[in-house]
Amino acid sequence: MQKHQYEVVVVGAGGAGLTAALYASHKASTAVISKLYPTRSHTGAAQGGIGAALGNTEEDHPEWHAFDTVKGSDYLGDQEAIDFMADEAVDAVYELEHMGLPFSRNPDGTIAQRPFGGHTNNETGKPVRRACYAADRTGHMILQTLFQQSIKNKVRFFDEFYVLDLLIVDGKTAGVIALELATGEMHIFHSKTVIIATGGHGRVWEITSNAYSYTGDGVALTLRRGIPAEDMEFFQFHPTGIYRMGILITEGVRGEGGVLINGEGERFMERYAPTVKDLASRDVISRAMYLEMKDGRGIDGKRYLHMDVTPEVVNHYADVDGRKNPDGSPYRVTASDILNKLPDIIDFCETYIGINPISDPMPVQPTAHYAMGGIPTNKFGEVVVDEKNTILPGLYAAGEVACVSVHGANRLGTNALLDLIIFGKYSGLKAAEYSASEPYLDLPKEPEAFAMQQLDSIRQSKGNERMIDIAAEMKQVMFDHVGVFRVEEGMQQAVDKVRELKERFKEITIDDKGLKFNNNLIEAWELSNLIDIAEVTAVSALARTESRGAHSRDDYSERDDKNWLKHTLAWMENGGVRLGYKPVQITKYKPKARAY
Repeated sequence: MQKHQYEVVVVGAGGAGLTAALYASHKASTAVISKLYPTRSHTGAAQGGIGAALGNTEEDHPEWHAFDTVKGSDYLGDQEAIDFMADEAVDAVYELEHMGLPFSRNPDGTIAQRPFGGHTNNETGKPVRRACYAADRTGHMILQTLFQQSIKNKVRFFDEFYVLDLLIVDGKTAGVIALELATGEMHIFHSKTVIIATGGHGRVWEITSNAYSYTGDGVALTLRRGIPAEDMEFFQFHPTGIYRMGILITEGVRGEGGVLINGEGERFMERYAPTVKDLASRDVISRAMYLEMKDGRGIDGKRYLHMDVTPEVVNHYADVDGRKNPDGSPYRVTASDILNKLPDIIDFCETYIGINPISDPMPVQPTAHYAMGGIPTNKFGEVVVDEKNTILPGLYAAGEVACVSVHGANRLGTNALLDLIIFGKYSGLKAAEYSASEPYLDLPKEPEAFAMQQLDSIRQSKGNERMIDIAAEMKQVMFDHVGVFRVEEGMQQAVDKVRELKERFKEITIDDKGLKFNNNLIEAWELSNLIDIAEVTAVSALARTESRGAHSRDDYSERDDKNWLKHTLAWMENGGVRLGYKPVQITKYKPKARAY
């Protein structure tokens, strides 16, 4: 049993974890623990851009960005945190630029910006160029830049270590327990603070854009330690995943003029969002696509539609919409423009489905994409544990694993990368500040006992259940009944099924009994995390009898501000899920009826 001591321990090495580590390391000894090598983290898959009202190509203001975020959240976002994020966004982007991030550029050398769904000029209602981007690999560039800066600042990395337990002593954070994958040895990380930045949990669903490693580790970890999860019923389905595979086709394709076409050759978004059309927010487009396919207007009657970014189609609809360049000239693209601005998308489509998007439309369907819910925090990343927002000293969370809540019921594109940079930064700063004034707590005699007990129960199980079957059944029932559209009967089926799977999980058998790189054991652990999260998600969704943002119910089709303008808190207790609620922070933006 090895023991390490750092003032700040960061769990997860994606964009949020690296940002937190970088800022914490200026004033505190800092370690990052990651089950992956940092540059393999899922932030690298983010494509389209990071939102900030720079106003480099047209008029824009942080206030407009904040209002679009509130409106996109279907008024469930906490407005104090949203204002904070929008105000900080401009400086955050320039900080990344000064660190060396190679943003795409305008002819005058300023950072280039493109339109993105839900981002508007608040005076005209038309799309505004707010997404700062590095071609279509913005997340990859952010990840590389932050990793380089963290190494420069002497952050200590423990790669391929899996965190199994959070240590809490007398109501304060004291460290974590981790398994070294290469040896099977347990490690104690004794710390003054812990920052959880483990990302989302999209692997709960059958079709997802999320990496194989996105298994909800952070939320499951805290749920088992009595910390609630917030707003878990809100999970975003991105409208454009590659058919059957779920690999993401960035919203930047639509930002460059791409349009969605149904099986009748019709640009159907004009019916659902006549002002912004294909640049509506993701929940609006996902529901529109679902309805088109449900009514038999999928391509050849199948469950997919076309995303068309071929130059002739883009230029045709640019004329129809009256779209202009910043200098007022008609918007035009060439094959070379598409290749330069969307190189990874073209490569993905050619590699995985044998289609060149410059000459042919792409087959797309909604894909499970992003968790709006997660570990409850305030705007400084401090974890809160009840309806009164009581802070758990020394514990922080940032990125997709956290619920600040700036995304509310539905996240706008480009705000994910912004979220992890802003709240990763302040988590790191606050953790370092806390560490400077607090001592190390004494650890219990056997701090690893709880984690060892859980591991041993998996190792020693000798039942007849197969993990692959349990995982497949969970993903299917969640995709079918807790997906784009939901009804009471289906969600109750999902709750019952997940609880059945939870019992069956106790009867699994793992074949690998060894210590070194026991992926079989880790996959079992990750599946147990996903089952816990599926249960919390389904129970939270079943209880919310309204439609709001990404939570869309056929049986309760209207938003109900009188009864449901509140956040859900879910605790895992006594073998089940207990729900509680807390109010949404509303400042200057009063809820309005939906208008797209």
